[in-house]
Amino acid sequence: EAILFPEDASAHQAGIDACRRGHATDAGAPSPETERVRCLLALRYQGDAQAAASATALFDRNGSVAGLEREHLMDGGYRGTLHLVPELPVRAERRHLEWTAAAMADIDAFVADLAAAAGSPSRYRHRALALRYFRSVRARTPSAYATGWTVAYNLAGSLHRSADAVRETLFHEIFHLNDSAHGGWSQAALSPIYDGIVARCGTRIACLAPYAPSETVVKGGTYYAFQPGNGVGEYAAELAIRYYREQRAALRGEQPGKTPFKCGPPENARAWSLLATEFFGGADRVAPCQDGAPARP
Repeated sequence: EAILFPEDASAHQAGIDACRRGHATDAGAPSPETERVRCLLALRYQGDAQAAASATALFDRNGSVAGLEREHLMDGGYRGTLHLVPELPVRAERRHLEWTAAAMADIDAFVADLAAAAGSPSRYRHRALALRYFRSVRARTPSAYATGWTVAYNLAGSLHRSADAVRETLFHEIFHLNDSAHGGWSQAALSPIYDGIVARCGTRIACLAPYAPSETVVKGGTYYAFQPGNGVGEYAAELAIRYYREQRAALRGEQPGKTPFKCGPPENARAWSLLATEFFGGADRVAPCQDGAPARP
């Protein structure tokens, strides 16, 4: 209920109470929890049957609930103070919910397929999340953020231009949740690599290019993975996207669009192996580098 009705529960109290009662058995017992959530989703998305169907299908397949963020002011760091308001992905914005559902289904399949190649069990949670939609007022950032097994999604986010972009953004944010759940893994495991690269290159794009996991560059700055103030956690999340992108292509039998990340400087191979081992049982379906196996950490 708190995910779907964070600020307006009183306006829907009769419907919420009806969902709590559910389809009682002869003994008067409440309905199963899944039926209660499905009822609440229908209530929240009433007025847009297609969105209601998408939200329900997402919950049924993945266990994640598509609800609303609370209105608040956010310290956006170098972006300044941001005003975020709740907004459902319905009608003209329904595509965002559909892209989310498709992304979560893809990530489900990816983790399952990769597990078959893993040397040990995957430790990457990607199901039963809270998804909270919002819009930033007079801004297009942040596109998304994550905390406490919750991903918040901006309907006006600058990154949300296509289904593929949304899929990778969600993987990025879900990685942050897993990084935190693993005790801030990136800080302990990747800081020596990250700090060494930054000490060598600073913010110089030409120097950082071989080490940057993605092409994303902050306007007026440098690669997002190395933007001052972002820290090693964002480098790790961008590395996770690159791992996802390349492993997904390999699992699908697709040719890589560029040289595999692990086949770049030795720092790349070490970071790649550390991430694969911590979260995905060491699985690596990307072909070995032409000049031999990459360095191990």
